Amino acid sequence: MKSNGNYDWKFSTIGGVTRVNIDCGEDIAHLDELDQKLWTTLSCPITGLEIDEKTMQMLDTNGDGKIHVNEVIAAAKWLTSVIKNPDVLTRREDTFHLSDFNQDNEEGKRLHDSASNIVENLDHDKDIITVADVSDSMAIFAKTRFNGDGIITANSTDDNDLKGIIGNIIGMVGSATDRSGDPGVNTDHIEKFYTDLADFTAWKEAGETGKDSIFVYGDNTAAATAAIDAIKTKLDDYFMRCKLAAFDAGSTTALDVSTAKIGEISNKNLSECNDEISTYPLTHVNAEMKLMLNAGINPAWKAAFNNLKTLVFDVEYPDAEFITEEQWDAVQAKVGAYRAYMAAKKGDNVEGLGYDAAKALLDNNRKAELLEIVAQDKALESTANSIDTINKFMHLYRDFFTVLMNFVTFSDFYSRDKKAVFQAGTLYIDQRSCDLCIKVTDMGKQTASAGLSNMYIVYCDCTCKSKPAKMTIGAVITDGDIGNIRVGKNAIFYDRDGLDWDATVTSIIDNPISVRQAFWSPYRKLGEFIEKTINKNAEAKDAEVMGNLTAKVEGTAGAAPKQPFDMTKYVSMFAMVGVAVGAVGGALALLVDSVKGLHWWQWIAIIAGVMLVISGPAMIKAWLKLRKRNLSPLLNANGWAVNAKVLVNVRFGETLTHIAKYPIVKTKDPFAKKKMPVWKKILLWLGIIIVVAGIVYFCIPKERRPFWPQTEVVAEEVVEAAAETPAAE
Repeated sequence: MKSNGNYDWKFSTIGGVTRVNIDCGEDIAHLDELDQKLWTTLSCPITGLEIDEKTMQMLDTNGDGKIHVNEVIAAAKWLTSVIKNPDVLTRREDTFHLSDFNQDNEEGKRLHDSASNIVENLDHDKDIITVADVSDSMAIFAKTRFNGDGIITANSTDDNDLKGIIGNIIGMVGSATDRSGDPGVNTDHIEKFYTDLADFTAWKEAGETGKDSIFVYGDNTAAATAAIDAIKTKLDDYFMRCKLAAFDAGSTTALDVSTAKIGEISNKNLSECNDEISTYPLTHVNAEMKLMLNAGINPAWKAAFNNLKTLVFDVEYPDAEFITEEQWDAVQAKVGAYRAYMAAKKGDNVEGLGYDAAKALLDNNRKAELLEIVAQDKALESTANSIDTINKFMHLYRDFFTVLMNFVTFSDFYSRDKKAVFQAGTLYIDQRSCDLCIKVTDMGKQTASAGLSNMYIVYCDCTCKSKPAKMTIGAVITDGDIGNIRVGKNAIFYDRDGLDWDATVTSIIDNPISVRQAFWSPYRKLGEFIEKTINKNAEAKDAEVMGNLTAKVEGTAGAAPKQPFDMTKYVSMFAMVGVAVGAVGGALALLVDSVKGLHWWQWIAIIAGVMLVISGPAMIKAWLKLRKRNLSPLLNANGWAVNAKVLVNVRFGETLTHIAKYPIVKTKDPFAKKKMPVWKKILLWLGIIIVVAGIVYFCIPKERRPFWPQTEVVAEEVVEAAAETPAAE
């Protein structure tokens, strides 16, 4: 049959539905000519399936989390164009021969060259590449000098000096991770390093030129500036307090530390009150605005003040007893040139080298050589980038036919030796194993649509110690009986990797499993109803008895007065019972009268008919539903867009659920109930036969009973005839 083109498609019936055959590479190459209405699936999710998720991500070119028809077609066209014989795609192998690349195709030639480079780096067979080879790019580039990413490492050169420079750049400027997994540097890092070298050496040289005006305290200039900065705020505060005291002499006491304030903390451990004490003035405030160098200094600031005095004040004013605000301002201005010099500092990254080493590296400038090595590496960018394409090719080469068998057709699902990608594993429950188990992604959607499948579905929550997340599965039971399956029952689920999960039944979608099970379902439901009724009545009676006993134990005080005997009520009750008994008796009499004269085989036919009347509707309903069991609603609830029915008929269902079968055991059970002797069995069966025969015999009219004396019948007939004859006149 031709569809949307000239290609002659072949079809077959799989699972009760006609589907297209995808058997060879030519079929794959012409997928774009297959009418989309004939595809089994139109889209499916990329997660939660038993197939490499990386492959599904590679197929998902638009990144929406689903695979669509156009994406499958695009992959088919690309794959069949870059290999010589598309039939190799049907092998589902993870090993590919490089000679199978179509080098007449530009993309195929590029893939061939990239694959050749990979196997050469890995020291593998020169004509074979595997999925494992391309899955770890770090392993591919671990031994290579260049890998096309524009990042060079110490392994990129044999020159020890260049290796050292690369190490300095990594340690001082930064690094980028090379494809080999090692830290390396790129063009930006190299340029930054040499710029920093130039800036740092120029800054250091400027400091040497203006040394006298910048380093005013010699080698202690940095320490002196730091000492000034450490106490600057407190000294500025002190001189402002002194100005206010000079402005208003009466405010001196308020501006100075008060005895009362110290008294507030006097009952505390003062060694722990340093923060509080540091808020007090630096020293005693005076209207003369003098900072006495040898007077009492706030203990919290004593160390910082002494450091400033030693490095600055003793140098500038060696014999001074006090410092004025003008002198303090002059000291700060003196280090202004040093501050400006430090603010202009550049090349901090390479300061750790020191001026001499930085100057030597700058004078022996090898930046051009490093950039040339980067350029050599960058020249292989297109070849190296093809590794990602090779990785995609190998994943699709291995898995694409599996995708087709679960997307265009459902051949894997109906196969005897394979499983579909949506079959998550096997559930063992109630002496059976269920192979049709599907991971549930949205229980709400399952509840809404699963009933339309006409399947008996057991939903289980599964947990595993080696897996952090809980998993929910829907297991379809397609053969046998309901047995002891119920909500809360525990089971074991084995995933496709063989890992076992503890499973607990959380809900059940009840549909017929088989016609045999449907035959007994009315009786099972009747039995359950009777059992529930009996249990309910027994519980009520037990509660009543316990209530009466409790009342007797506690005494009759406060009990309700006993109601007087009501004859009318009991007469009415007996009348109703009499009517009911009469109705039942009349019905039985009518039944007995209607079956008089029936033969034994007619009795069997009646019993069979009654059973058929009871079980027939359930069996017919089951037969109709079993013919329509459809997996599509379950898959749709998981995000699939299934385009055709996925039927699970009775015969196919028997292959998806396996029931335990036991051999005939010849050994004796030591705890088995003792068997009745043979002679007792014979007597028991004879007694049963006699009783049944007697009942049947006496139900037969006398005139039709075998071995009944016919003389009595004749005599009775003569008497009746004589009575009816008119008397002679």
